[in-house]
Amino acid sequence: MATCLSQMYHDHARGLASGYAKFETFPIWNLPLDHPVNIAYEAATADLDDVNMIDPFHLAAHGVQTVNYNRDVEIFPVLSRLFEEILGSSPYQSPTDMGVNMAGHCISDDEACREASKQEVIRRYYKALVAEKREMTDPVQSERIALLMSKLGIDREDRPVVPPTLKLAKSTKAPAAAIELPDGTIELGKTSELLGCCSAMLLNALKRLAGIDSGVDLLAKESIEPIQALKTRHLGSRNPRLHTDEVLIALAVSANGDDNAARALAQLDSLRGCDVHTSTILGSVDEGIFRQLGIQVTNEPVFATKSLYRKR
Repeated sequence: MATCLSQMYHDHARGLASGYAKFETFPIWNLPLDHPVNIAYEAATADLDDVNMIDPFHLAAHGVQTVNYNRDVEIFPVLSRLFEEILGSSPYQSPTDMGVNMAGHCISDDEACREASKQEVIRRYYKALVAEKREMTDPVQSERIALLMSKLGIDREDRPVVPPTLKLAKSTKAPAAAIELPDGTIELGKTSELLGCCSAMLLNALKRLAGIDSGVDLLAKESIEPIQALKTRHLGSRNPRLHTDEVLIALAVSANGDDNAARALAQLDSLRGCDVHTSTILGSVDEGIFRQLGIQVTNEPVFATKSLYRKR
């Protein structure tokens, strides 16, 4: 905003007529204040202390209730005064007037938007929990989002992949992971001597999508052990288990001569948009792979090890 107003001032000084408007998707002005889409915006900006509110200037000027947020409402008197100084009069009577957001008119399935928004709030909650755990800060953001979840009538276990993850982690006493596939099926992954839980989960999901029997090993033990030896003997790794990037490379190599591996590898694009939950905080490698695959991941705010120092 400051950049635009500065440019307007200089244009005005040079005799050029210019104006200012903004495109801001959220909050959506013509949805109710308590609509899950707008509440999801609050959850996404919990670190900025943004709070949705009825635009009092719009209500006074037009007699219509619209939704805006605290920063826009607080700065509007200053903005209006600047317009008056630069242009002679303010072209807007409210913060909402400045926007060109038509997103609210594009919703074709309100129920789907509501459900997606609730899931986004839960994801933001877990993200805040993990950030606070890593940075050893007070639970300010997570508590703020917890209040929003209470307003929506949801809790963390309303995320379908959470309960099966926690159940598996409890039964195995080791890190576990779960993924929800496009058809709603939940596939699990547990920690073993050869694979980390995310790697196991990834292979199980690909097998399900490719229609391969769950008992089939996509990667032979003989192909995994040399990679483990390389990691621990030559690369200084203390963890012999294969991470997701190593598993995918091994799968790509195997696909050259194994039809099952090739079929599984061909299903990678089907994972885009899927949801994953893990019982421990992921390392940067697994996080990066899931991000590249377009998978939405949440983690319990628990470290996988008790090491004093951890690689980010």
